[in-house]
Amino acid sequence: MFLPGTTSILGSNSTMNSREEAMTDRFVDTSGWAAWIEPSDRSHAQAVATFDDVVQQGGRFVTTNWVLVESTALLTRPIRFAKTKQIELFREIRQYPCVSIVTIAEGVESAAWQLWEARPDKHWTLVDCSSFVVMERHGIREALTADHHFEQAGFVKLL
Repeated sequence: MFLPGTTSILGSNSTMNSREEAMTDRFVDTSGWAAWIEPSDRSHAQAVATFDDVVQQGGRFVTTNWVLVESTALLTRPIRFAKTKQIELFREIRQYPCVSIVTIAEGVESAAWQLWEARPDKHWTLVDCSSFVVMERHGIREALTADHHFEQAGFVKLL
């Protein structure tokens, strides 16, 4: 087993049912997955502790299909995590009840492109922008990430 026990800048409304629910949810970005998976990562202990805390609080981890695709690329190279272990890991992530994977569909993708185009002053990727849109729409303020772009977008970076 791998797994451990609003006003929007984008003009969208939160889909969360309550403020309390949003408070226990954390977005997981590619660097968050990598830190949690890879024991040699300098943020590994912090990532594991954050996962444990959220599980104990009854929260959930929200990520996207695009983040998972990006994560497989990172784990393949430069981390060189064995493919068989990746398959097992991502099967578990996709089936774990505390993980919600948002599929980037046309509406979110369109909003992500708009945000990406609107901020030529930032070095945000389209995956970053899609993550920001999802976080806004779900009322999530904190991200398990080491990526400073999340702070630039007004979110709390946990790693």
